[in-house]
Amino acid sequence: MTEKTLGKPAKSVRREAITDNTSQVFTNEERVAIKERVSERKAQRTRRSRAADADGEADVLAKIAEMQENDRIIGERLHTVIKAGAPDLSAKLWYGMPAYAKDGKIVCFFQCAQKFKTRYATLGFSDQAKLDDGVCWPTAFALTEWSAEVESTVSALVKNAVS
Repeated sequence: MTEKTLGKPAKSVRREAITDNTSQVFTNEERVAIKERVSERKAQRTRRSRAADADGEADVLAKIAEMQENDRIIGERLHTVIKAGAPDLSAKLWYGMPAYAKDGKIVCFFQCAQKFKTRYATLGFSDQAKLDDGVCWPTAFALTEWSAEVESTVSALVKNAVS
């Protein structure tokens, strides 16, 4: 039997195949993150003023408040350290997680453990961060709990990233 005799145009069959393949490529958590990113981009297009920074900060704080206790504690402390060490970074959501940008470009981001059901939260840095050290350096750090030592390390990393 051909596609014509089934009454479906070839284009529809291809779309169904792509949809089926996509569902196997991305996990449910990844699909949610992608949808959140699309929503964030739409919201950014509607915010073009200085008030957008305040809205971004409110969105980040609301997202942190939704997190489970350990992630929330880390997220709150991380937010405080980043804002103190790099006040020129603006807070915004990025794939549904807190992120901090300079001139609209993400410098660093926080991914809580519960988001992708991992055993630790992550503080990551983009290529905009100035952490270069020779020909090989870390761009993401696992965070299992917050301490004075972690705070000192994160503070130094953020200051270097924006220097």
